[in-house]
Amino acid sequence: MRLISHNLLSCNIKGVKNGFPLKIEVGEVIQKEVDFNADFLRHMFAKIEWKALVEGARSMGYTELPEDSPDATVLDSADDSFLRKLHHALLELHLEEGALVCPETGRKFPVSKGIPNMLLHEDEV
Repeated sequence: MRLISHNLLSCNIKGVKNGFPLKIEVGEVIQKEVDFNADFLRHMFAKIEWKALVEGARSMGYTELPEDSPDATVLDSADDSFLRKLHHALLELHLEEGALVCPETGRKFPVSKGIPNMLLHEDEV
C-alpha cells in the first residue's frame, strides 16, 4: 500500500468521528521504483493532507519530508529535489505487511501483500 492511498483512507466504523489519519504499524516496507512525473505531483500536492503524509512516511522510516507543508512556490522551482522526495514518499514506499490503526477506537485493519483489508465486522456497520 502506497502512502498516496493511505492519505485517502479513514476508519468508517459506525459512530467514529476521528477516523483520520490511520496510524501505520509496520511489519515490512518495500521500495518499488516508479517513473518520476513532476506534473502529477504538482497536481496532487493540493489534495494531500500534509501532516498525515509526514506521519505515515516517518512511521515507515522515511524522514526526508519537512514537518510543515512547504509553500506551493517550491513546486515550480527549477530545483526539483522537493518533488523527488515527495515522489518517493507518495509512490515508491510500500507498506507490504502491517496494519492500519483507527486513532479513535484502536481497531486494526491488516495489510497483507500490500493490500489493506478495510472490511468492517457486522457490529461495526
